[in-house]
Amino acid sequence: MNDESTPIVPRQITKVFEGRMFTVQIETVTLRKGHELKAEVIRHPGSVVIIPMTDDKTVILVRQYRVPLGRWAWELPAGSLKPGEDIGKAAQRECHEEIGLIPGQLEKIGSFYPTPGYCDEEMNFFRASSLRMAEAGDEAAQPDEDEDIETKAFSIEELRSMIRRGEIIDLKTVAGLALMMESR
Repeated sequence: MNDESTPIVPRQITKVFEGRMFTVQIETVTLRKGHELKAEVIRHPGSVVIIPMTDDKTVILVRQYRVPLGRWAWELPAGSLKPGEDIGKAAQRECHEEIGLIPGQLEKIGSFYPTPGYCDEEMNFFRASSLRMAEAGDEAAQPDEDEDIETKAFSIEELRSMIRRGEIIDLKTVAGLALMMESR
């Protein structure tokens, strides 16, 4: 019998789909009471979410079209980890790619699993400050070719109002802003 600290190891894993961002698998496990479960699992390399702050009261968001929702959304800049990539380097890379600025300071302020019922993605949240333009010697930003991004700075009060009015619909953004406000 397994206790809560012992992981239940799948007896069988069947890969259903492998894409550029994640893999879908059917994993067969035997639960503690002996029941067999075939779980549909999304395996994701993890991601970084950046809270780019121009000062203590202003955050830069990105607006992009989200195909699954059929609408535009204001969000914190974020992106998936590349295989073996350090999360701090990924946060710096994503900040540069999505808002065109390089953080002079990055502080990890938390991490969450947004959908643990079917996905193992861990989102790592970073506050980015001392933002600067790229200079000679900096690696060039390589934005994803499928991204059409608009950036805009908002005050903390504007962000709170946008959340209340339902204008910010992205949960990672709500969580990241809450973490940022709590850790100030």
